[in-house]
Amino acid sequence: MVRSLFTVALAWVAAAQAAAPIPRAPEVNARSYLLVDHFSGRVLAQDHADERAEPASLTKLMTAYVVFQALAEGRLKLTDMVTISEHAWRTGGSRSFVQVGTQIPVDILIKGMIVQSGNDASIALAEKVGGTEAAFAQMMNEYARRLGMKSSHFENSDGMPAPNHYITARDTATLANALIREFPTFYPLFSLREFMWNNIRQDNRNGLLGKDPSVDGLKTGHTDSAGYCLATSANRNGMRLVSVVMGAPSVKAREDASAALLNYGYTFFETLRVKAARETVLKPRVYKSAGEFASIGVPYDVYATVGRGQGAAVRTSARLSGEPLIAPLAAGKPVGELSVADATGEVIARAPLMPLAAVPEGGLWTRTVDSVALWFH
Repeated sequence: MVRSLFTVALAWVAAAQAAAPIPRAPEVNARSYLLVDHFSGRVLAQDHADERAEPASLTKLMTAYVVFQALAEGRLKLTDMVTISEHAWRTGGSRSFVQVGTQIPVDILIKGMIVQSGNDASIALAEKVGGTEAAFAQMMNEYARRLGMKSSHFENSDGMPAPNHYITARDTATLANALIREFPTFYPLFSLREFMWNNIRQDNRNGLLGKDPSVDGLKTGHTDSAGYCLATSANRNGMRLVSVVMGAPSVKAREDASAALLNYGYTFFETLRVKAARETVLKPRVYKSAGEFASIGVPYDVYATVGRGQGAAVRTSARLSGEPLIAPLAAGKPVGELSVADATGEVIARAPLMPLAAVPEGGLWTRTVDSVALWFH
């Protein structure tokens, strides 16, 4: 046994030494940035990622999140008609060319907000869902809190500059990942290159959609004070990365920065699924239970991101937080932890272990016998 462990350890060391070195992330022309793997959550590159910044039209990602929630919960329908208020019509900045007093379907307003980055469409949607834009902003902040966006605050739905309106690159990535994960039906809207409304063609301002076929979202942003911002997601061979660039000096600079970060991530890293959701990891004895043994597993897919070529060296270990296990056990209640380590032995991912089904108590005889057995455990 000792020799076997020693052999494994040598294999890990050899794998770590043989792996290609990973250089530093490229220097990009932006005030802050972050690159993260969507599935594993591993941050691959960052600079000033927790520094507050004006989000400009990246705000519309949060507006979209609240609108998508309303659609998912049935409080709003894509076919609902929205009357354009004077407040929405008079707003400055980028516009979707809607006219005051007209009625526009929710579906068209969402496209106008995402593709054209229309401030008028954003405010119209906010007023439809929240009653007023101010009330909608409160909803935005509550959803941001629930998502764990710890350094963000919203005062409006369109991203026009306001004293207490800010976000960080890290929080933007958190929001982008939530949109991808929670709304797969609506996420393809972020890859629309253009759409027609009222005989006006409206083009997506995300130039990477036409330059990189793996890029399928998300959103651009710009004001004079915020600079040029871009939240991007790409999927290459099942590996999805999200990059956020804040405060670049030009459209070209934000696209070059995003492309450089994505290429860095795909060149030097790979992501693998190490355990599937509800896969049995352990089958330990459960005392005083009818079935004697129980299937213990992870509640969701577990991913790990490692240096490219190091996937074979990834190892998992599982431990129970307390033994012996005694029935009853509730399904979904953590009883241990799965750890994932890379070639160097560093733990790079963790996931809770829990019963995949409820484990009820056994009969009186089983409980009695196991009570005696526990004396000698």
